[in-house]
Amino acid sequence: MPFTYRSRLDRRTALKAGAISIGLPLLDAMLPMGRTAEQAATSAKRLVILQRPLGTYAPYFFPETTGPKYEATRFLKLIDDHRGKFTVFSGMSHLGYPNDHRTEFAILSGVHPDMIKRPDDMHNTITLDQEAAESVGRQTRVPYLLLGPMHDGLSSNRKGVSLPGNTSRPAVFTRLFINGSPDEVAREVRRVQDGRSILDGTRDQLKALERMTGAADRRRLDILASSIREAEKSLAQDEEWATKPKSKVDEKLEPDANEWVGHNRQWFDLIHLAVQTDSTRVIVHRIPEQLAAPTAPGTRIGEHDASHHGKEPSKIEQVAAFEDAHFKLLDHLLKKLSDSAEGGGTLLDNTQVLFLSNMGDGSAHASNNLPVLLAGGGYKHPGHIAFDRQKNHPLSNLYVRVLQQMGLPCERFGSSTAALSELG
Repeated sequence: MPFTYRSRLDRRTALKAGAISIGLPLLDAMLPMGRTAEQAATSAKRLVILQRPLGTYAPYFFPETTGPKYEATRFLKLIDDHRGKFTVFSGMSHLGYPNDHRTEFAILSGVHPDMIKRPDDMHNTITLDQEAAESVGRQTRVPYLLLGPMHDGLSSNRKGVSLPGNTSRPAVFTRLFINGSPDEVAREVRRVQDGRSILDGTRDQLKALERMTGAADRRRLDILASSIREAEKSLAQDEEWATKPKSKVDEKLEPDANEWVGHNRQWFDLIHLAVQTDSTRVIVHRIPEQLAAPTAPGTRIGEHDASHHGKEPSKIEQVAAFEDAHFKLLDHLLKKLSDSAEGGGTLLDNTQVLFLSNMGDGSAHASNNLPVLLAGGGYKHPGHIAFDRQKNHPLSNLYVRVLQQMGLPCERFGSSTAALSELG
């Protein structure tokens, strides 16, 4: 039974206290009387791109059969709870690209291979994320977010100028949720560091909203508040450990096995919070590689070293341990998006999550047969779509389809030949 509202809330209603402004998820009370958020068919469309620079061990990723009933491989078993909500693509790449790390420069643009032929004279054009942000960026507080140590060119504007990434989660959190003068911002940051929630200043507003809304809206507000508290605890913990001296241990002792995974999970939590509050609708996260002192479970060497496995079984198992961690993190994000109700379904239904790498075989630096996975976004996901692994299908064709799903009247992008037609 829909809740009857005396007045409608504006879609841009936010919680405000001092220098803080927190966007709200779509609520029933923001829609015309008689309609609910569950019935709304015009929810915001979002795009999250997760780029990994070192490829994926193909036998543990690509299924042998196509369609929805494929047998899950080692890595896909880690996200099998979301089967039907994502599509795996094989036989895709940017045709003609060199086998080199520099292909990351153009992975999201699909620029003609001649433009990246010479390492000392590379030229890019607009990337997928920036094309989307030009269209939808003005509808949110932050037009787009670039997270992690950005490789040159990974995100570029229409003139091909590389855009910088954000490597500080506290800085991103401040940008999303804390406004005001430098002194006001510093005061609010200190409140978080002291363990006082930014929700303290908005508590009365939350209670007022709850009185104006029905049970479904109250659940959404509770999820939002819980997500913010989790982010605050994470930031406070970061600050606390940053000021503490490191323990002196025997040099032979390995570091904390959960450090790298936990750090990346916190970034994924922030991504969820950013889209849940509709603070931005376009995010690129370059997942940083685990360096020479590995802390991912089961690893003994750095991720880059492991990616150069040369088909040596012991190194393959090392690179697979890193890949296991990547897919568990993806599972974590997909679960959070699936558990967040919005529009006629979930936040995942309204968010395209593109999970890919600029390399196929990292050991050979191969730029063909790229590991590409697309989740959510409201598609009718067919499971596994396989193209010719000898004569690959243009990856830019998928980009055209992604942009169309975002609502852009797009027919060509990068080196595309047409929009990918295999997605429903």
